[in-house]
Amino acid sequence: MDDTVRTGTELLWSALGGDPALVDRVEYGGVSGLLPARLPVMDLARGAVAVCSLAAVEHAGIPGPVRVDDGAVATAFVSERHLRVDGREPVNFAPLSRFWRAADGWVRTHANYPHHKAALLTALDAADSVEAVAAAIGERKAVEVETAVYGAGGLAVALRTPEEWAAGGQGREVAARPLLTRERLDEAAPRAADGRPLRVLDLTRVLAGPVATRTLALLGADVLRIDPPGNPELPDLHADTCVGKRTSALDLDRPSDRRTFDELLDAADVLVTGYRPGALDRFDLDRPGLVTARISAWGDYGPWAGRRGFDSLVQVATGIAVVEGSVSEPGALPAQALDHGTGYLLAAAVLRSLTEQRAEGGSRLVRLALAQTGHWLTGTLPRYEPERYLAESEGPLGRLRHALSPVAYEGGPTSWSRPPGVAGADAPEWAGA
Repeated sequence: MDDTVRTGTELLWSALGGDPALVDRVEYGGVSGLLPARLPVMDLARGAVAVCSLAAVEHAGIPGPVRVDDGAVATAFVSERHLRVDGREPVNFAPLSRFWRAADGWVRTHANYPHHKAALLTALDAADSVEAVAAAIGERKAVEVETAVYGAGGLAVALRTPEEWAAGGQGREVAARPLLTRERLDEAAPRAADGRPLRVLDLTRVLAGPVATRTLALLGADVLRIDPPGNPELPDLHADTCVGKRTSALDLDRPSDRRTFDELLDAADVLVTGYRPGALDRFDLDRPGLVTARISAWGDYGPWAGRRGFDSLVQVATGIAVVEGSVSEPGALPAQALDHGTGYLLAAAVLRSLTEQRAEGGSRLVRLALAQTGHWLTGTLPRYEPERYLAESEGPLGRLRHALSPVAYEGGPTSWSRPPGVAGADAPEWAGA
């Protein structure tokens, strides 16, 4: 087996505190070359699924191998694109969720939810059309758009290079922290399951959190998702990520609904939240013996701690869109890999916490962020950088940049002995004749 295939699994399993010997149980296979990108997206995807499977068999006490099929992994990481409802293709991004040209660069907005769209239009003082929003953004600097839209309660992020992100306040905070954290909060005993399925209360939105709870449901958990009345998940995201779950609507500001929620939480084993940090603090969600898993876009620290965010925006802020783009425009990963990867890591972290809790007790807190996963993706594994395999030389045709030969062996040539010349300009004779 290629050691580079295994590296991502080893690093992620180590971040989860798992027994290194268990990695030997993972078997890899399937079609290769999927989710192509400059960054090691497939390594993240494969590793995240592998450690989730390892955490599942460890928690269940199941012997035997864990099989990771690249085809299944790559398909699952774009599950929202493969969804069909009565043959209809899904709507994954609204017309106003896209890249825009600003006066000095690029901005990406997210306006899939009606209230985010309204905030965007209010901040820009623009009509509800692509043309009007493009004109409004085109007159402003990218960071000015970001500041104004966030100030109005919307979502917009200015494109940054990796260097600009690393030099900024949030980038420095992210770089100073591990991929994920798992804490033991107290000495409380774990909840007594009495043979019933694991109970997971799901307060998440969009992709990363729902992918985690969808996975826990697959593994036999009783997952109950709670949404605010009148603000359900977008229909196609609901269809893709709520398989295996039950869903309810509760208004936690209504006393009767709050009592119902508290009763559910008192009887839960796991609470998974995906709202921005601080948004749920007023509801006092702490319970003894509970495993709490929190996921956010930017992390619950630093100057961006209170900001909303989504995978597409994190790619833009952290420089991933620059790495995956071209000279003329920004790009994107081949999947919403920060969402999906973080989702499987979150499920794995919950399972590992439950396994440890069963032996040691204690309430547990797990925290992950899309920006942390992005930092791991960009800085942990080798990535494809074509510049490493290119050379430049002067010759009759001018300064030429060309690809190096892949034919290599010890003592062999590193490049050609001469550059290309002008066509037809050489004498018709053998060199040195």
